[in-house]
Amino acid sequence: MFGEQRGRSGATVAPRERPARVEPREMKGNVALITGGATGLGRAIALDFARRGVNVAFNYVLLANRDIAAQALLTETALRGLGVEVYCGVCDVRDADAVNQFVETVKGELGGLHYLVNNAGIAHDGALWRMSEDAWRQVLDTNVTGAFHCIRASAPTLRKQHYGKIVNIASHQAYTPGFGITNYVASKAALVGLTRAAAVDLGAANVNVNAVAPGFIRTEMLAKLPPEILERAEKESLLGRVAEPEDVAHVVTFLCSEEARHITGQVIVVDGGLTLA
Repeated sequence: MFGEQRGRSGATVAPRERPARVEPREMKGNVALITGGATGLGRAIALDFARRGVNVAFNYVLLANRDIAAQALLTETALRGLGVEVYCGVCDVRDADAVNQFVETVKGELGGLHYLVNNAGIAHDGALWRMSEDAWRQVLDTNVTGAFHCIRASAPTLRKQHYGKIVNIASHQAYTPGFGITNYVASKAALVGLTRAAAVDLGAANVNVNAVAPGFIRTEMLAKLPPEILERAEKESLLGRVAEPEDVAHVVTFLCSEEARHITGQVIVVDGGLTLA
C-alpha cells in the first residue's frame, strides 16, 4: 500500500512522524534524571546540571561493601547547596517496574522530566573462557537493559511535551577493547546501537539521543585498578592524562543544551586521544 514503510525484517511499520518546529528553551528550571548519580561520574554530571539551574533526580542501589546511601546523602546536600530541587531514591534499573515507578515519582516530586542520563553501569571482569553466565547477564542487564528501561519509561513524557534530551554513557572500550572485559565491551557497544536506534524512533518528537564514550576517568573505580593500568593510560593518551569527572560531565550537559539541539544519534568520544594512540 502507498505510504507504507517496512523495517529490515520486512514487517510493516507506521510512517515516521514529520518533526514540527520547536522554539529553543533554557535549561534553568528543567529536570534532569541521572541514573547512578550518587558517586563518581554520575555525581559530577548531577552537579554540572545543578550549576546550570537544573533540578536533579538521581537513583542508586544499595551495595554490601559500600555505604552508597551515605554518599547519596552527601551528593543530595551538595546539590541543594547549589539552589536546585533534588529527589533521590533507591532504584535498580534492571527492574522495569521499579524504573517506571521511579520516573513517575520524579515527575511528581520535581514537576516534570526533560533530560535523562543513563550513567548507571557495572563491570565484572574476567577472561572470556572463565566468565560465568551470571557475570555476563549482570553487566548486560544493568548497562544495556537498564538504559532501555529508563528510555522506555521516559519516552511518553518526552514525546508528549515534544522536547527532551537523552545521553547514554558508553565507553571508549566499545571501540578499543581490552583483555578480560568481554561483557563490559559488549554492553557498551550495544549501548551505542541503542543510542542510534532510539534517536531514529524519537527524533520526530524533538527528542535528541546521543552518547558519550569516556576513556579512563579519575574516579573511585579507577583507583581500584592496578597502578600500571593508570600509568599506561596516561602514557598512551595524546594529552598525557586521564579525564577528571568534570571533563566528561561538561560534554553531557552540553548535549542537553540548546547549543547541541541539532546533534542526535552521535557518540562523542572523550578520551584525551587514547583511541588514536
